[in-house]
Amino acid sequence: MQPIYLALLFLAIIAIGEIISIKSRARIPTLLVVVATVFILLQTGILPESYIAASTFVAIGGVLVPVLIVHLGTMIPLKTMLQQYQAVLITLIGLVFSVVGVLVIVTILFNYETAVAGAGPITGGIIAYIITAEGLREAGLTAIVAVPITVFTIQNFFGMPLTSIFLSRYAKKIRTEEAAATLDPIEPESNQKTYLLPDTWMQSHFVIIFLLFAGGALAVFLDQLTGVNASLWALIIGVAGAALRFFPERSMEKANSSGITMIALIFVVMNSLIGVTWSQIIESLIPVLVIMVIGIGGLMLGAVIGARLFKWDLNKAIPVVLTALYGFPGDYLIVEEISRSEGRNEAEQKRIVDELLAPMLIGGFTSVTVGSVAIASILISTL
Repeated sequence: MQPIYLALLFLAIIAIGEIISIKSRARIPTLLVVVATVFILLQTGILPESYIAASTFVAIGGVLVPVLIVHLGTMIPLKTMLQQYQAVLITLIGLVFSVVGVLVIVTILFNYETAVAGAGPITGGIIAYIITAEGLREAGLTAIVAVPITVFTIQNFFGMPLTSIFLSRYAKKIRTEEAAATLDPIEPESNQKTYLLPDTWMQSHFVIIFLLFAGGALAVFLDQLTGVNASLWALIIGVAGAALRFFPERSMEKANSSGITMIALIFVVMNSLIGVTWSQIIESLIPVLVIMVIGIGGLMLGAVIGARLFKWDLNKAIPVVLTALYGFPGDYLIVEEISRSEGRNEAEQKRIVDELLAPMLIGGFTSVTVGSVAIASILISTL
Protein backbone atom coordinates (compact mmCIF):
# COMPACT_ATOMS: atom_id res chain seq x y z
CA MET A 1 0.00 0.00 0.00
CA GLN A 2 1.25 3.48 -0.86
CA PRO A 3 2.53 5.56 2.11
CA ILE A 4 -0.03 8.28 1.44
CA TYR A 5 -2.89 5.77 1.85
CA LEU A 6 -1.40 4.50 5.11
CA ALA A 7 -0.88 8.05 6.36
CA LEU A 8 -4.50 8.83 5.51
CA LEU A 9 -5.67 5.79 7.51
CA PHE A 10 -3.78 6.82 10.63
CA LEU A 11 -4.74 10.47 10.23
CA ALA A 12 -8.38 9.33 10.16
CA ILE A 13 -7.84 7.64 13.54
CA ILE A 14 -6.20 10.79 14.90
CA ALA A 15 -9.04 12.94 13.55
CA ILE A 16 -11.63 10.68 15.16
CA GLY A 17 -9.74 10.93 18.44
CA GLU A 18 -9.71 14.71 18.12
CA ILE A 19 -13.46 14.81 17.48
CA ILE A 20 -14.11 12.59 20.51
CA SER A 21 -11.85 14.82 22.59
CA ILE A 22 -13.76 17.92 21.48
CA LYS A 23 -17.14 16.29 22.14
CA SER A 24 -16.05 15.08 25.60
CA ARG A 25 -14.43 18.45 26.43
CA ALA A 26 -10.99 16.75 26.69
CA ARG A 27 -12.13 14.22 29.29
CA ILE A 28 -11.28 11.56 26.70
CA PRO A 29 -7.92 12.75 25.32
CA THR A 30 -7.06 12.37 21.65
CA LEU A 31 -3.93 10.37 22.43
CA LEU A 32 -5.90 7.90 24.56
CA VAL A 33 -8.34 7.23 21.72
CA VAL A 34 -5.48 6.79 19.25
CA VAL A 35 -3.53 4.42 21.50
CA ALA A 36 -6.59 2.28 22.29
CA THR A 37 -7.74 2.11 18.66
CA VAL A 38 -4.34 1.26 17.21
CA PHE A 39 -3.66 -1.36 19.90
CA ILE A 40 -6.97 -3.12 19.19
CA LEU A 41 -6.39 -3.01 15.43
CA LEU A 42 -2.89 -4.44 15.87
CA GLN A 43 -4.05 -7.25 18.14
CA THR A 44 -6.96 -8.27 15.93
CA GLY A 45 -4.72 -8.38 12.87
CA ILE A 46 -6.79 -5.78 11.05
CA LEU A 47 -3.76 -3.51 11.04
CA PRO A 48 -0.42 -5.12 10.11
CA GLU A 49 2.45 -3.89 12.29
CA SER A 50 4.48 -2.95 9.21
CA TYR A 51 1.89 -0.35 8.19
CA ILE A 52 2.90 2.13 10.92
CA ALA A 53 6.54 2.31 9.82
CA ALA A 54 5.56 2.15 6.14
CA SER A 55 3.62 5.40 6.54
CA THR A 56 7.08 7.09 6.90
CA PHE A 57 5.75 9.36 9.66
CA VAL A 58 7.52 7.36 12.38
CA ALA A 59 10.95 8.27 11.02
CA ILE A 60 9.88 11.90 10.68
CA GLY A 61 8.53 11.93 14.22
CA GLY A 62 11.75 10.49 15.60
CA VAL A 63 13.72 13.31 14.01
CA LEU A 64 11.26 15.94 15.20
CA VAL A 65 11.21 14.97 18.90
CA PRO A 66 14.23 17.10 19.96
CA VAL A 67 13.12 19.86 17.58
CA LEU A 68 9.69 20.07 19.18
CA ILE A 69 11.17 20.08 22.68
CA VAL A 70 13.32 23.06 21.67
CA HIS A 71 10.10 24.72 20.53
CA LEU A 72 8.47 23.92 23.87
CA GLY A 73 11.34 25.69 25.58
CA THR A 74 10.52 28.81 23.58
CA MET A 75 6.96 28.66 24.91
CA ILE A 76 8.02 29.05 28.53
CA PRO A 77 9.68 32.34 29.59
CA LEU A 78 12.90 31.87 31.55
CA LYS A 79 11.42 33.65 34.54
CA THR A 80 8.60 31.13 34.60
CA MET A 81 11.03 28.23 34.37
CA LEU A 82 12.95 29.47 37.41
CA GLN A 83 9.71 29.65 39.32
CA GLN A 84 8.93 25.97 38.66
CA TYR A 85 11.18 24.53 41.40
CA GLN A 86 8.01 23.74 43.32
CA ALA A 87 6.73 21.59 40.44
CA VAL A 88 10.02 19.67 40.53
CA LEU A 89 9.85 19.07 44.29
CA ILE A 90 6.17 18.08 44.24
CA THR A 91 6.88 15.61 41.42
CA LEU A 92 9.82 14.10 43.32
CA ILE A 93 7.69 13.65 46.44
CA GLY A 94 5.13 11.80 44.33
CA LEU A 95 7.82 9.56 42.81
CA VAL A 96 9.19 8.64 46.25
CA PHE A 97 5.79 7.62 47.61
CA SER A 98 4.97 5.68 44.45
CA VAL A 99 8.24 3.71 44.29
CA VAL A 100 8.37 2.96 48.01
CA GLY A 101 4.74 1.84 47.99
CA VAL A 102 5.27 -0.51 45.03
CA LEU A 103 8.49 -1.97 46.44
CA VAL A 104 7.01 -2.66 49.87
CA ILE A 105 3.47 -3.84 49.07
CA VAL A 106 4.13 -5.68 45.78
CA THR A 107 7.11 -7.48 47.35
CA ILE A 108 4.83 -8.71 50.15
CA LEU A 109 2.03 -9.77 47.80
CA PHE A 110 4.20 -11.23 45.02
CA ASN A 111 8.00 -10.90 45.13
CA TYR A 112 10.76 -8.31 44.92
CA GLU A 113 11.51 -9.01 41.25
CA THR A 114 7.91 -8.26 40.26
CA ALA A 115 8.04 -5.04 42.30
CA VAL A 116 11.20 -3.94 40.49
CA ALA A 117 9.66 -4.86 37.14
CA GLY A 118 6.81 -2.41 37.76
CA ALA A 119 8.42 0.37 39.80
CA GLY A 120 10.52 1.81 36.97
CA PRO A 121 7.86 1.98 34.22
CA ILE A 122 5.13 3.26 36.56
CA THR A 123 7.23 6.36 37.25
CA GLY A 124 8.17 7.10 33.65
CA GLY A 125 8.01 6.30 29.98
CA ILE A 126 9.67 4.27 27.30
CA ILE A 127 13.27 4.74 28.47
CA ALA A 128 12.50 3.39 31.93
CA TYR A 129 10.62 0.53 30.31
CA ILE A 130 13.55 -0.37 28.06
CA ILE A 131 16.03 -0.28 30.96
CA THR A 132 13.75 -2.49 33.05
CA ALA A 133 12.94 -5.01 30.32
CA GLU A 134 16.56 -5.41 29.26
CA GLY A 135 17.68 -5.72 32.88
CA LEU A 136 15.12 -8.46 33.54
CA ARG A 137 16.27 -10.41 30.49
CA GLU A 138 19.91 -10.10 31.51
CA ALA A 139 19.01 -11.36 34.99
CA GLY A 140 17.24 -14.37 33.46
CA LEU A 141 13.82 -13.19 34.64
CA THR A 142 12.14 -13.52 31.24
CA ALA A 143 8.93 -14.82 32.82
CA ILE A 144 8.09 -11.39 34.20
CA VAL A 145 9.23 -9.27 31.26
CA ALA A 146 5.54 -8.88 30.41
CA VAL A 147 5.05 -6.84 33.61
CA PRO A 148 6.94 -3.71 32.49
CA ILE A 149 5.55 -4.10 28.97
CA THR A 150 1.98 -4.16 30.25
CA VAL A 151 2.53 -1.34 32.73
CA PHE A 152 4.04 0.82 30.01
CA THR A 153 1.18 -0.01 27.63
CA ILE A 154 -1.79 0.63 29.91
CA GLN A 155 -0.57 3.40 32.20
CA ASN A 156 -1.77 5.99 29.66
CA PHE A 157 -5.30 4.66 30.06
CA PHE A 158 -5.19 5.59 33.76
CA GLY A 159 -3.03 8.70 33.73
CA MET A 160 -4.53 10.78 30.93
CA PRO A 161 -8.23 10.60 31.93
CA LEU A 162 -7.36 11.40 35.56
CA THR A 163 -5.22 14.32 34.42
CA SER A 164 -7.97 15.66 32.18
CA ILE A 165 -10.50 15.57 35.03
CA PHE A 166 -8.31 17.52 37.45
CA LEU A 167 -7.01 19.97 34.83
CA SER A 168 -10.56 20.71 33.66
CA ARG A 169 -11.51 21.65 37.20
CA TYR A 170 -8.48 23.88 37.56
CA ALA A 171 -9.04 25.49 34.16
CA LYS A 172 -12.54 26.48 35.21
CA LYS A 173 -11.04 28.32 38.18
CA ILE A 174 -8.56 30.10 35.92
CA ARG A 175 -11.16 31.29 33.45
CA THR A 176 -13.37 32.79 36.16
CA GLU A 177 -10.64 35.09 37.38
CA GLU A 178 -11.07 38.71 36.45
CA ALA A 179 -7.61 38.82 34.86
CA ALA A 180 -8.68 36.28 32.24
CA ALA A 181 -11.45 38.56 31.04
CA THR A 182 -9.19 41.60 30.78
CA LEU A 183 -6.18 39.87 29.23
CA ASP A 184 -5.41 41.19 25.77
CA PRO A 185 -5.18 38.16 23.43
CA ILE A 186 -2.97 39.96 20.95
CA GLU A 187 0.40 41.18 22.10
CA PRO A 188 2.61 42.39 19.22
CA GLU A 189 5.90 41.70 20.93
CA SER A 190 7.83 41.88 17.67
CA ASN A 191 7.61 45.65 17.90
CA GLN A 192 9.00 45.64 21.44
CA LYS A 193 11.86 43.16 21.19
CA THR A 194 14.58 42.57 18.63
CA TYR A 195 16.32 39.30 17.79
CA LEU A 196 19.99 38.41 17.69
CA LEU A 197 19.58 37.81 13.98
CA PRO A 198 18.09 40.48 11.71
CA ASP A 199 14.37 40.86 12.30
CA THR A 200 13.64 40.42 8.61
CA TRP A 201 15.23 36.97 8.71
CA MET A 202 13.00 35.97 11.62
CA GLN A 203 9.92 36.60 9.52
CA SER A 204 10.87 33.61 7.36
CA HIS A 205 9.33 30.26 8.28
CA PHE A 206 12.30 28.45 6.76
CA VAL A 207 14.83 30.35 8.87
CA ILE A 208 12.92 29.64 12.07
CA ILE A 209 12.60 25.94 11.25
CA PHE A 210 16.32 25.79 10.46
CA LEU A 211 17.14 27.35 13.84
CA LEU A 212 14.89 24.85 15.63
CA PHE A 213 16.57 21.94 13.85
CA ALA A 214 19.96 23.38 14.74
CA GLY A 215 18.90 23.47 18.38
CA GLY A 216 17.62 19.88 18.20
CA ALA A 217 20.84 18.68 16.55
CA LEU A 218 22.90 20.42 19.23
CA ALA A 219 20.82 18.70 21.92
CA VAL A 220 21.50 15.27 20.38
CA PHE A 221 25.23 16.07 20.11
CA LEU A 222 25.36 17.13 23.77
CA ASP A 223 23.56 13.92 24.73
CA GLN A 224 26.25 11.87 22.99
CA LEU A 225 28.98 14.01 24.51
CA THR A 226 27.76 14.14 28.11
CA GLY A 227 25.36 11.23 28.52
CA VAL A 228 22.67 13.66 29.72
CA ASN A 229 19.38 12.98 27.94
CA ALA A 230 18.85 15.00 24.74
CA SER A 231 15.36 16.02 25.91
CA LEU A 232 16.82 17.99 28.80
CA TRP A 233 19.38 19.65 26.55
CA ALA A 234 16.66 20.51 24.03
CA LEU A 235 14.54 22.13 26.72
CA ILE A 236 17.52 24.11 28.04
CA ILE A 237 18.46 25.22 24.52
CA GLY A 238 14.90 26.32 23.82
CA VAL A 239 14.56 28.31 27.04
CA ALA A 240 18.01 29.90 26.77
CA GLY A 241 17.60 30.60 23.06
CA ALA A 242 14.26 32.34 23.61
CA ALA A 243 15.66 34.35 26.54
CA LEU A 244 18.61 35.49 24.40
CA ARG A 245 16.22 36.21 21.50
CA PHE A 246 17.94 33.66 19.28
CA PHE A 247 14.56 31.95 18.89
CA PRO A 248 11.25 33.78 18.63
CA GLU A 249 8.72 32.94 21.33
CA ARG A 250 6.45 30.04 20.33
CA SER A 251 8.82 29.38 17.44
CA MET A 252 7.06 26.51 15.72
CA GLU A 253 3.72 28.28 15.83
CA LYS A 254 5.36 31.36 14.29
CA ALA A 255 6.65 29.09 11.52
CA ASN A 256 3.16 27.58 11.08
CA SER A 257 4.59 24.08 11.62
CA SER A 258 3.20 22.88 14.97
CA GLY A 259 0.26 20.87 13.59
CA ILE A 260 2.15 18.51 11.28
CA THR A 261 4.86 18.11 13.93
CA MET A 262 2.38 16.92 16.55
CA ILE A 263 0.93 14.44 14.06
CA ALA A 264 4.39 12.98 13.44
CA LEU A 265 4.93 12.59 17.19
CA ILE A 266 1.64 10.74 17.59
CA PHE A 267 2.96 8.25 15.03
CA VAL A 268 5.96 7.66 17.31
CA VAL A 269 3.57 6.86 20.17
CA MET A 270 1.63 4.43 17.96
CA ASN A 271 4.85 2.71 16.91
CA SER A 272 5.67 1.95 20.57
CA LEU A 273 2.67 -0.41 20.67
CA ILE A 274 4.26 -2.85 18.23
CA GLY A 275 5.30 -6.11 19.89
CA VAL A 276 2.80 -5.98 22.74
CA THR A 277 0.34 -8.92 22.70
CA TRP A 278 -2.94 -9.78 24.42
CA SER A 279 -1.37 -12.88 26.01
CA GLN A 280 1.36 -10.80 27.64
CA ILE A 281 -1.20 -8.47 29.13
CA ILE A 282 -3.46 -11.28 30.38
CA GLU A 283 -0.61 -13.22 32.01
CA SER A 284 0.60 -10.22 33.97
CA LEU A 285 -2.78 -8.57 34.53
CA ILE A 286 -3.18 -9.17 38.28
CA PRO A 287 0.28 -7.98 39.40
CA VAL A 288 0.11 -5.09 36.93
CA LEU A 289 -3.24 -3.91 38.29
CA VAL A 290 -1.86 -4.04 41.82
CA ILE A 291 1.21 -2.07 40.70
CA MET A 292 -1.00 0.48 38.93
CA VAL A 293 -3.25 1.02 41.96
CA ILE A 294 -0.36 1.32 44.42
CA GLY A 295 1.85 3.34 42.07
CA ILE A 296 -0.84 5.82 41.07
CA GLY A 297 -2.04 6.03 44.67
CA GLY A 298 1.52 6.87 45.74
CA LEU A 299 1.84 9.54 43.06
CA MET A 300 -1.42 11.17 44.13
CA LEU A 301 -0.57 10.93 47.83
CA GLY A 302 2.75 12.62 47.16
CA ALA A 303 0.92 15.30 45.17
CA VAL A 304 -1.44 15.95 48.09
CA ILE A 305 1.47 16.29 50.51
CA GLY A 306 3.39 18.50 48.07
CA ALA A 307 0.32 20.67 47.52
CA ARG A 308 -0.01 21.22 51.26
CA LEU A 309 3.68 22.04 51.65
CA PHE A 310 3.73 24.57 48.81
CA LYS A 311 0.11 25.72 49.07
CA TRP A 312 -0.81 24.54 45.58
CA ASP A 313 -4.32 23.76 44.40
CA LEU A 314 -4.82 19.97 44.39
CA ASN A 315 -6.33 20.16 40.92
CA LYS A 316 -2.99 21.51 39.70
CA ALA A 317 -0.58 19.47 41.83
CA ILE A 318 -2.07 16.05 41.05
CA PRO A 319 -1.88 16.40 37.21
CA VAL A 320 1.71 17.65 37.46
CA VAL A 321 2.71 14.47 39.30
CA LEU A 322 0.56 12.23 37.09
CA THR A 323 2.68 13.24 34.09
CA ALA A 324 4.91 10.36 35.25
CA LEU A 325 2.33 8.03 33.68
CA TYR A 326 2.61 9.36 30.15
CA GLY A 327 5.15 12.22 29.89
CA PHE A 328 5.80 14.04 26.65
CA PRO A 329 3.97 14.61 24.29
CA GLY A 330 0.91 13.63 26.33
CA ASP A 331 1.37 16.46 28.83
CA TYR A 332 1.58 19.01 26.03
CA LEU A 333 -1.39 17.57 24.15
CA ILE A 334 -3.64 17.49 27.21
CA VAL A 335 -2.88 21.11 28.12
CA GLU A 336 -3.68 22.14 24.55
CA GLU A 337 -6.94 20.20 24.63
CA ILE A 338 -7.97 21.60 28.01
CA SER A 339 -7.25 25.17 26.93
CA ARG A 340 -9.28 24.70 23.77
CA SER A 341 -12.25 23.04 25.48
CA GLU A 342 -12.43 25.13 28.67
CA GLY A 343 -11.29 28.53 27.37
CA ARG A 344 -14.28 30.50 26.14
CA ASN A 345 -12.20 32.94 24.15
CA GLU A 346 -8.63 33.41 22.96
CA ALA A 347 -7.68 35.33 26.09
CA GLU A 348 -8.83 32.53 28.41
CA GLN A 349 -7.20 29.85 26.28
CA LYS A 350 -3.89 31.70 26.41
CA ARG A 351 -4.18 32.15 30.16
CA ILE A 352 -4.85 28.43 30.71
CA VAL A 353 -1.85 27.44 28.58
CA ASP A 354 0.42 29.99 30.27
CA GLU A 355 -0.64 28.76 33.71
CA LEU A 356 -0.44 25.00 33.08
CA LEU A 357 2.11 24.31 30.36
CA ALA A 358 5.26 25.13 32.36
CA PRO A 359 4.52 23.01 35.48
CA MET A 360 3.15 20.13 33.40
CA LEU A 361 6.23 20.00 31.18
CA ILE A 362 8.58 20.37 34.13
CA GLY A 363 6.72 17.63 35.99
CA GLY A 364 6.99 15.34 32.97
CA PHE A 365 10.69 15.99 32.46
CA THR A 366 11.37 15.51 36.18
CA SER A 367 9.64 12.14 36.29
CA VAL A 368 9.84 10.57 32.83
CA THR A 369 13.14 11.97 31.56
CA VAL A 370 15.19 12.06 34.76
CA GLY A 371 13.53 10.40 37.74
CA SER A 372 12.26 7.22 36.12
CA VAL A 373 15.56 6.55 34.34
CA ALA A 374 17.48 6.88 37.62
CA ILE A 375 14.92 4.76 39.48
CA ALA A 376 14.88 2.00 36.87
CA SER A 377 18.69 1.92 36.64
CA ILE A 378 19.15 1.70 40.40
CA LEU A 379 16.46 -0.92 40.98
CA ILE A 380 17.59 -3.19 38.14
CA SER A 381 21.12 -3.17 39.56
CA THR A 382 19.74 -4.74 42.77
CA LEU A 383 18.53 -7.91 41.03
